[in-house]
Amino acid sequence: MTAAAEPALPGLPMQRLVIWRHGRTEWNAAGRFQGQMNPPLDAEGRSQAIRVAPELAAELPVGQTVVVTSDLSRAAETATSLTAILGVPLRVDRRLREHGMGAWEGLTGDEVADRYPEQYADWVAGRPVRGRGGEDPADVAARALAALAELPAQPVAVVVTHGGTAGRLMERLLGLGPQHRRVFGPLANCAWTEMAHQGGRWRVMRHNSSVSRRAQLRDTVIASPSPVGDADALT
Repeated sequence: MTAAAEPALPGLPMQRLVIWRHGRTEWNAAGRFQGQMNPPLDAEGRSQAIRVAPELAAELPVGQTVVVTSDLSRAAETATSLTAILGVPLRVDRRLREHGMGAWEGLTGDEVADRYPEQYADWVAGRPVRGRGGEDPADVAARALAALAELPAQPVAVVVTHGGTAGRLMERLLGLGPQHRRVFGPLANCAWTEMAHQGGRWRVMRHNSSVSRRAQLRDTVIASPSPVGDADALT
């Protein structure tokens, strides 16, 4: 039996999409799964947003950009640092929340590995994780895509969201199945991915771009890879 084909992508009301992950929280710093729990930005996360927003704003067309965010505070607070510069209203949509992680939420990666070793091994390998509760990855992508489809038509949309949701949305837009999970590395805190709709399909133009990452690239040519513990939804 062959797997059912993915439904066709809806037409989206933008030609350029910027997917921006929220700044750091204390839970990020501790390697703790946040899922749909709501810890706020920490001091470094707020500083990240303030540093990155002006550089991101400089790349966006005036009067032609819509900004939408997850309703979780770490994303919404990050987003306001950008809308304050652009002078545009901030749209809030709970469908852009993080991937619900069920029983893992609130636990560190080490605690999950100790309590649920089989689940953790599947997660590290990019396989479906059974039995933890939470959301199916396909459902995360579907709700995020539905949120984008309902935005007002503008050439550019900035979506302020979370690491897991960003990954599932990118995979869906690119037509990548579960076997291709983690083709792209995880977004760092306050980093963004830029996508463009060209020739009838979505393409990645830049990935994991940020002020700090650009400085690293200038100094070292190749940035250090993220640890495995950050790879999917420690967000």
